[in-house]
Amino acid sequence: MTPLHRHQIAWLTDAGWQQVLGLPWDALAEDCIRHWASQRLPLVVTRQTASELPHTVALGLPAPARWDKRRITLAVPRSAILYFDAFPRANEVLGLLAVPARAPWRRLCEQLSTCQASARVYGSYGWQQLTGLDHVHAESDIDLCISVSDARQADAVATLLQGFAAARLRLDGELMFDDGAAVAWREWAAWRSGKSAAVLVKRLHGATLEYAPFWRMTDTLELVQ
Repeated sequence: MTPLHRHQIAWLTDAGWQQVLGLPWDALAEDCIRHWASQRLPLVVTRQTASELPHTVALGLPAPARWDKRRITLAVPRSAILYFDAFPRANEVLGLLAVPARAPWRRLCEQLSTCQASARVYGSYGWQQLTGLDHVHAESDIDLCISVSDARQADAVATLLQGFAAARLRLDGELMFDDGAAVAWREWAAWRSGKSAAVLVKRLHGATLEYAPFWRMTDTLELVQ
């Protein structure tokens, strides 16, 4: 059975879509879901509860502007999921960026690759790349989910992200550790520098504030597990 994790996307079977369409929806949600089903677009794994697992998976559909940016939530049986996948890689969204931002973005992608950090784009840019729909607007941040193995690599990645500069393009997103714990990279940088006493750690089943004196932290991230 495929393990679930944050920022994982899921593709439904035809039977799965028929089951979802058979649920009671209001007119706007139903129109959006019918489009998703007809185009075989993916859904995203959301926060899971004990009552949903292991046979049911909570999923989300973040609709674009034409459906009033509705956040549609649903739960489907595992058997309704054809396969799981991931959001686009950072270099795959280059064409969605304004021309002045493309060279800095290319450099950032190369730097992250040098750090051996795998970067995916979720949020509005990730969804627009996946669906071709109007998710991105003028004020959209670009959300990165970057896989890191330890605190040392997380520090190196956060430093790269802090150095990124492109007109009208703000970076946001998370560092994702091997055990599935995720920390917003800005919060991580503030925590590691001693500017904050706690950091919000997000996991598949919820989020907790973690407190730790920095001088006791190790590069294995033991205090964030």
